[in-house]
Amino acid sequence: MLALIGASAILLLLLLILSNRISPLAALILVPVAAAVIAGQSADVPGYVAAGLSKIAPVAAMFVFAILFFGIMTDAGLLAPLVALVLRLVGERPSRITLGTAALALLIHLDGSGAVCFLVTIPALRPLYDRLGMDRRVLACTASLAAGVNFLPWTGPTLRASAALKVPMTDLFTPMIPVQATGLVFVFAAAWWLGKREERRIAAGSPRPTVQGDAAIPNTADDDRTLHRPRLFPLNVALTMLVVGVMIAGVVEPAIVFMVGTAIALVLNYPDAMAQRARVDAHARAALLMATILLAAGAFTGIMNGSGMIGAMAQTGATHVPAPLGQHLPALVGVVAMPLSLVFDPDSFYFGVLPVIAHVSDAFGTSGIAVARAALLGQMTTGFPVSPLTPATFLVAGLSGVELGAHQRFSIPWLFAASLVMLAAALLLGTIPL
Repeated sequence: MLALIGASAILLLLLLILSNRISPLAALILVPVAAAVIAGQSADVPGYVAAGLSKIAPVAAMFVFAILFFGIMTDAGLLAPLVALVLRLVGERPSRITLGTAALALLIHLDGSGAVCFLVTIPALRPLYDRLGMDRRVLACTASLAAGVNFLPWTGPTLRASAALKVPMTDLFTPMIPVQATGLVFVFAAAWWLGKREERRIAAGSPRPTVQGDAAIPNTADDDRTLHRPRLFPLNVALTMLVVGVMIAGVVEPAIVFMVGTAIALVLNYPDAMAQRARVDAHARAALLMATILLAAGAFTGIMNGSGMIGAMAQTGATHVPAPLGQHLPALVGVVAMPLSLVFDPDSFYFGVLPVIAHVSDAFGTSGIAVARAALLGQMTTGFPVSPLTPATFLVAGLSGVELGAHQRFSIPWLFAASLVMLAAALLLGTIPL
């Protein structure tokens, strides 16, 4: 019963967001509360919410101050030379710009942080997309593809899978290298095709789709040039590199890094107190929207995990595998891995669901490590940039300036296709048994 309630709650949440019936904020709060009440756990809801908020609060703080930091740097003109450099390198052909987007996102995501990848890639390239009239959903999708196909040993899903099954990282990842390479080929092919499609649309004079959401970073094409600080450009570049570098190194909590960086950026570029307040006010709405969405997501995961719905769904799904499908369990997991990102957060899946599925697979004579490899093809890899259970999804939509539902509807088919392409390569190479 608990598993059915949990599955219904997640399905309802996805339908409400994808259909744009109500705002993600309202859906993330009302749906799990209603599910907990139906499950007879209404008295425990405050505790579940508090537990979820305690986990998401540091992430929300990081995103709020990251939005302020990059917004202030955009006001100061930090991104203008970068956009000019990209233009010189790739020109103004959308097919080259999308390839550049994929390459930049892939390079930035080598550290394994989706937040860093999107915080650096999207604000840098969005002004260029807007200048040429390109669809912002293409920017969000291309960056998501490049980040999603990357499951290097130090990324979260791979680390979790290795720890959950207690298998050496080399045994888990090394056979997957050709599979990941195949995925990257697909990413760049998809980026090129999306760019060519934009070229045809722009040449035909078709208007850009109106799917704008609440932008976290302003459009510098309409920027107030009086706010630019060209003389401080070297210092702003150094400050940005320092902030991003310290965050990647992990020596200080990301929220603290961006808090200090935001304060320094304000004082450095706008010494007057009135000007500082004006810069904060200019980006306060986007920061507040991001914070509320993230806190609502924390409440959702807190209720779903605390009530036991996620665990019940995992047990029910794994223990009711039909015998004819048992021997093909790794391949089956590979097919559903990406969609499962919409249902399970990374910790719940890799530490709760994966061990159960691996045990069932062992019973059918198939190694559990094959299940782990199959899971890495989509579960919180290609799936994390569109899952309502991860903050990165709201970040990529907000930074791109598109509605969450529009981003999901546009990107999910491409991300799912990337997962299936890698699964086909894994089956052909024997990395995952059929």
